[in-house]
Amino acid sequence: MSDGLAALAVQVRADLAKTAHPGMPWLTPMTAPDGSRALDVLIVGAGQSGLATAFGLQRSQVTNILVLDKADEDCEGPWLTYARMPTLRSPKDYTGPDLDLPSLTYQAWHEAKFGMESWRDLGLIPREYWAAYLSWYRKVLGLPVRNGCEVTDIAPEANGLLRATVSTAHSEEVLYARKIVLATGQEGMGDWSIPEPMRHLPTSRCVTCAAPIDFTALRGKRVAVIGAGASAFDNAGMALEAGAGAVHLLCRRAAIQLVQPYRWLTFRGFLRHFSELDDSWRWRFMRAVLELREGFPQATYDRCARHATFHLHEGAPVEGARETLDGVLLRTPRGEIAVDFVICATGVTMDFAGRPELKRCADNIARWADCYTPPAQEQSPRLGAFPYLSDDYAFCERAVGRTPWISGIHLFAIASTMSFGPSGSSINAMTTAVPKLVHGLTRDLFRADIDRHWAAFQAYDVPQAVIRRAPAAAEGSA
Repeated sequence: MSDGLAALAVQVRADLAKTAHPGMPWLTPMTAPDGSRALDVLIVGAGQSGLATAFGLQRSQVTNILVLDKADEDCEGPWLTYARMPTLRSPKDYTGPDLDLPSLTYQAWHEAKFGMESWRDLGLIPREYWAAYLSWYRKVLGLPVRNGCEVTDIAPEANGLLRATVSTAHSEEVLYARKIVLATGQEGMGDWSIPEPMRHLPTSRCVTCAAPIDFTALRGKRVAVIGAGASAFDNAGMALEAGAGAVHLLCRRAAIQLVQPYRWLTFRGFLRHFSELDDSWRWRFMRAVLELREGFPQATYDRCARHATFHLHEGAPVEGARETLDGVLLRTPRGEIAVDFVICATGVTMDFAGRPELKRCADNIARWADCYTPPAQEQSPRLGAFPYLSDDYAFCERAVGRTPWISGIHLFAIASTMSFGPSGSSINAMTTAVPKLVHGLTRDLFRADIDRHWAAFQAYDVPQAVIRRAPAAAEGSA
C-alpha cells in the first residue's frame, strides 16, 4: 500500500471511531439448529451494493454478518468482467459506497493514490480504478467476505431463521441467518435476455453482452449488436477496436434515445422519497424511465462513430434469424443483414423461477402485476413482472400465508427499481438507498427481539452516582 493510502486508512479508522455513537452491542445471539451461532444478516453478493450494505450494518452495530460472492476476489460485479466501457458514466463527484464519510469517498482514495492534481484533471473514473477502489474499501473496513461461494437454496427454518445452502468448488455447507440480503446486481431476479427470434442460435453465433467474449477472434468478422443503450455501444466499440470488419448496431426504435433520465432524477427528494409515493405515481415514473431505457453519453457514441465500419440501423428490430453456411442472416423491417456473430445487449428478463436460490418461493413472490393495475394507456407486461417489494426491500407474498418466511429476504438489486427507483446497483442512489435498507433490517431485528429488550431494560440496575448521606442522629440525643 502506498504511503498516501496507508495514511488514508488511518484517517478512515479515526473517522469511524469518532462517528461510532452509539456503540453498545444490542443484538442477542441466536443458536442455529446445528448448534452454531446464526448470522444476523447474510449478504449474497460482494459487489459495491453488498459491500456498502455490510458497511452500513456495521455502523449500526450489526456485526454478526457475512458477505458471499461466487466470483473470485476482486472480480465481483461487472467492472473487470462484462463492463466494457473505458470509464464509469457517473460524474466523478457522485458519492456512493462511502455513505457520506468523506475519507471513504472515491475522491479521497484517488487523491491519496494519484495526487490532488490527478483528481483535478480527471474527467470520468476509469472502471479499473473503480474496481481497485472497491477492493481497497473492502480491506480498509475489514468487511467479512468469502469468495467462491454460491447460494443455491434458501429455505425456512425454526425460530424465524433462514437456511442457506452454499456451494463452493469442493463442498457444500449450510448457513443460518435471521435476514438475507440479495445484493445480486443486474441478474438478481432473472437472467440476461436474448430476443425470441435469436434464441435458437448456438452460442458460437449468439451471446448476451454479459457473456465472456473473445473480441480478438472477431477481427475481420461481421458483428451485429442488438440494442441501443450504453452497453450496446460499449460492446460495439470493443468489436470495432478489435478490428471487426463491420459492426451493425440494431435499434428497434424509430429514433435512437439521446436523453438520459437518470441524470434528471438524481436529487435527494426523488432518491430518498420515491419509494414512499403511492403505486400509481411509482408506476408512472418508472414506466417512463424504464421504457426510455438508459441513454449513452457523447464519448460512448464517438467511440463507435469514428470507425468507418460502424453502421447504426434505427427502426430495425430483429424479426427473424437463420443460420447460413457462412454465418447468420438477420431479418429486419429495413432488410436483411448478414453477420458472423451476434451480441445481444437487450437487458435482463424477470424470471424468478430461474433463480435456484428462490425455487422454494418463486411462484409466490408478488409482482407488480399482482398488486397494481395501471390505466390502460400505461400498461406494460414487462414492468408488471418486476417484484413488488415492501418498504424494507423485502419480498411480499402473492398468496398471504403460503410462504411468510420470504419477508426475511430483502432484494437490493436492479430488480428493486420498480419499487424504489434507482437503488441496488446504482452509484447515484447509494447514499440514500443503503441507509433505507439498513433501517429496514435493523427495525425488524429490533422488533423481533423486543421481549428480550424489555426484560433487559427491567433488569438494568447500574447506578450512575453514589449518594453519601450523613449518619442519622442517635435516637434521644440533644
